[in-house]
Amino acid sequence: MNDAAAQALDTDRIIDITTTGRQSGEPRRIEIWFHRLDGALYITGTPGRPRSWYANLVANPSFTFHLKQSATADLAAIARPVTDPAERTTVFEGILAPLADLTSTPGNEVEAWIADSPLVEVTLSQAE
Repeated sequence: MNDAAAQALDTDRIIDITTTGRQSGEPRRIEIWFHRLDGALYITGTPGRPRSWYANLVANPSFTFHLKQSATADLAAIARPVTDPAERTTVFEGILAPLADLTSTPGNEVEAWIADSPLVEVTLSQAE
């Protein structure tokens, strides 16, 4: 990974991901936020309805992590769904702490995220 991509992982928030459709097998690209916590990368969504991107990653964990803000790079990645309640609590408390405005609205409390949001840990391939 080049220096620009490494820096983007430390500072950026918005990416695209390309998953493989769990039923169609076709590539599916969406824009989403990612979070960095204690050196690990995570992707989540707000509490509520099921997400196709999450179902796709559960069925096919390999995907492409597209940097597109301060640097451009397409990085091979693997998703690991975070389902353990204690781990989910630790991760959500950490990634939501700087987003107090978001979690102060009804239905977006940290407890709602822990109970009802998709969450994956991302491992990037060492090759670009």
